[in-house]
Amino acid sequence: MAETTIETAGKKKLNVKYCVLLPIVLLVTLFLWCVPVSFYGIADLTVTQQRVIALFAFAALMWICEIIPNWTTSLLVIVISLLTLSDKGLGFLCDQRFGQLVSYKTIMASFADPVVMLFLGGFVLAIMAEKYGLDVTMGRALLSIFGTRPKIVLLGFLIVISVFSMFMSNTATAAMMLAFLAPVLSTLPSDDKGKIGLALSIPVAANLGGIGTPIGTPPNATAVRFLAEANAEISFMDWMIHMIPYVVIMILIAWLLLQWFFPFKAKKLVLEIPTNKKEKNWKSTVVWVTFIGTILLWMTESITKINSNIVALIPLGVLTACGIFTKEDIKEINWSVLWLVAGGFALGTCLQGTGLAKVLIDSIPFGSMPVILVLVVAGIVCYFLSNFISNSATAALLIPILIVIAEGMADPSAANNAEFLSLGGSKAMIVFIASCASIAMLFPISTPPNAIASSTGLVETKDMAKVGALIGLIGFVFGFFWLTKLFPFA
Repeated sequence: MAETTIETAGKKKLNVKYCVLLPIVLLVTLFLWCVPVSFYGIADLTVTQQRVIALFAFAALMWICEIIPNWTTSLLVIVISLLTLSDKGLGFLCDQRFGQLVSYKTIMASFADPVVMLFLGGFVLAIMAEKYGLDVTMGRALLSIFGTRPKIVLLGFLIVISVFSMFMSNTATAAMMLAFLAPVLSTLPSDDKGKIGLALSIPVAANLGGIGTPIGTPPNATAVRFLAEANAEISFMDWMIHMIPYVVIMILIAWLLLQWFFPFKAKKLVLEIPTNKKEKNWKSTVVWVTFIGTILLWMTESITKINSNIVALIPLGVLTACGIFTKEDIKEINWSVLWLVAGGFALGTCLQGTGLAKVLIDSIPFGSMPVILVLVVAGIVCYFLSNFISNSATAALLIPILIVIAEGMADPSAANNAEFLSLGGSKAMIVFIASCASIAMLFPISTPPNAIASSTGLVETKDMAKVGALIGLIGFVFGFFWLTKLFPFA
């Protein structure tokens, strides 16, 4: 009887998805695709840019409703982009008179984006860690530090991930922590909501932690560079003094929110997996050395100058050459996550390649707005775009424009100069924008750490969106007051 009830409920859910939600999504997409360009009220909007808007709506609605698997939606995004927006697409649709087209090679390169390669390396490490018992050893080590109380273990993960993310790639940190997290998740009951909270600790802490230093995430580096060009330099230490307290407070807030949304059922976390009985041989030694070496190279990127995306391929090269990572192990790689991420990158490529991103930004009259409104609107635009495209690309697009606006408002002769300086001036404005890029974590495609959390199979898009929206809102409001009123840069 119970099985029949579950089967019936499953069929009803599928019927709602395919008979109600799917037609709505398709109708909305077709409407946005087919209406006259003038409907949007955006000056200089082209037909190709209109198609990107429709494709954005399609992807967002499909990802939210999960009518089909998220990675399938990403593949559809890539295919539709190639057919309707690329320079080698359908002839009657892909004509220069409809607007700027995107190189088909650029769209297809999303499958081999450097970040996708970083994911690949992270998955290889995770697979090998499980195969040779590294995950059990590391899991035991973590639990010995944080104890056995689930709430404290969750806080411990948030702290460790956020600290690592301040000095190394957020994606590399998330990929590394996935191996640490797996044995801990296995100790919880299958119906324990705390599993979701632990899985979400990866993107939440990685995204927030990166805000703490100028090298924590690319938007920070972009902000520092353009501020220096505007004679408003921020030193490494000054950034840390101002932003690490913000990160600490946000991590504590995130800890409380994750407990609230996903309370632990278990009262104790004990790693019940028996001591690793696997034979210690040269292969396990190579795996250990490769694992530790890769992490050290990720952490010392600023010293070695080796990009973390390149470092991620080192374990793949070493372990395959030694015959340790075999063709059977390749099957264990979560290819659906790689395709999911690739779809997000393709969407971002089309947004920028067609010129839509610049048109949207230029259409907002920053120059005639009050200072507070400029900061708020710029922050909202940055937050919105960063949920769909690379946060580094968003920052690279927005900050050069906003630094010009900031310089204008900082001019002593400007009418709003006093108000602008009272709100922290150029430093507060640009650092706030960089922070808005990092707190954008609504969907699995919003950031690579989000996709890594999604790869655990424990996190549904609605759970990620719920937590991401609340942390984004709190981070946005708190960040604004922190940088303009509570602790502004001198």
